[in-house]
Amino acid sequence: MKSELVITFIIFLLLFIKIGKGMKNESLLTLVQFLLLINLIGGFLFNQEGSLFGGMFSTNAIIAFQKSILNLAAYLVSLLFAGWFKKSAHLPEFFILMLSSMLGMFFMISSGNLLMFFLSLELSTIPIAALANFDLEKRTSSEAAMKMILSSAFSSGILLFGISLIYGATGTISFAELPAHMDSSSLQILAFVFMFTAFAFKLSIVPFHLWTADVYEGAPIPVTSVLSVLSKGSVAFIFITALYKVFQPMSEVWYMMIVILSIATMVLGNLFALRQQNIKRFLAFSSIAQVGFILVGISSNAISGTSSVVYFILIYVFSNLAAFGVASAISSHTVKETIDDYKGLYQTNPFLSWVLALALFSLAGIPPTAGFFGKLFLLTSGAAKGNYWFITIAALNMIISLYYYLRVIRSVFMDKNDHPIERIRNDRPANLALAICAVGIIFVGIFSWIYDYIQSLS
Repeated sequence: MKSELVITFIIFLLLFIKIGKGMKNESLLTLVQFLLLINLIGGFLFNQEGSLFGGMFSTNAIIAFQKSILNLAAYLVSLLFAGWFKKSAHLPEFFILMLSSMLGMFFMISSGNLLMFFLSLELSTIPIAALANFDLEKRTSSEAAMKMILSSAFSSGILLFGISLIYGATGTISFAELPAHMDSSSLQILAFVFMFTAFAFKLSIVPFHLWTADVYEGAPIPVTSVLSVLSKGSVAFIFITALYKVFQPMSEVWYMMIVILSIATMVLGNLFALRQQNIKRFLAFSSIAQVGFILVGISSNAISGTSSVVYFILIYVFSNLAAFGVASAISSHTVKETIDDYKGLYQTNPFLSWVLALALFSLAGIPPTAGFFGKLFLLTSGAAKGNYWFITIAALNMIISLYYYLRVIRSVFMDKNDHPIERIRNDRPANLALAICAVGIIFVGIFSWIYDYIQSLS
């Protein structure tokens, strides 16, 4: 429980600072960034495989790596939005809530039974709902929090009902014991559908995606980034565990569900992204489409599925945070959030323009960015089942996505604007984080040993 204990220590330290005399935002932010960097480095050291509390908590090499990806995302968030954090009147509260949510994510990834999974899922969700309402003076932020709470409560109720049905049908909630009791009876299938629905809410799988765009648009951009990267990444990790281990005997049942919902998620995510003008709503529907591709990799039901999804989420962290980092820099300095406002951005802000272009190229899956290799491995894993019409539809959706990603890039580099966004002087930590993301987008794809390393852990 190394990672969990470190995060708990940081949370209590921030609480004591808040209760005590307090610190200036600049000093406190520097301290938090240093502690998150230590946490990131420590995530790769002294990892052991084992379980605690009668199997309720377990860890291994791939789980430790998944937590390190989330640690990386948290550290980049602390750098990317440094300017926003320095202006915030509630800086300690933001990181207390974010780290509390991360603590829940870590326990969720290491869950060994359904009760532990449910409690940790709630711990990861409730603080994010509070973060969505962080801009207290904005009505849209309050609306985003309300929609987040209502959808989360609804999905949690469905999940708890599914867990109760599973316990009633099998007599156990242990991940290790459940597969032996799975016989694909009608009651078990019904229970699985309820649990799958809860995962679909958290991952924004169509048709359970309706809350996503409104919450992304209403919440502050740092919160949207946490929701997009940390929350979805952690749920995707535990989703793989649930399907590949707990519900493995029911693979014939859930395979067709994955295929149908993956196609629906990719198609609707792409079609709605085509008509968006607000950059946050645009990235919301983009992330929905990306979840569709993640489902393609999960459908393989093999080790390659685990490694391809973990690899893709690592790339997704760099790509999505780079896009949100640029959007935040522009929004905080100009209060502009529409794609038309980005016309001629390259004239005055070449660095931000190139980082945004790399991020969008990666999300679109254009070589030589890492996003191309990520989607290639996802499609290759999905093709292991021999369902080539499914892979063909996924490949066609990649072509569709090119249009709306290139539309933004055209606005930035090619469209003329007599009054382009003025030159933005971004904070040094934010520029450092954008540079890290840009380097990650290029080199995670070029260095093939990264994927080989993830596959060796799986």
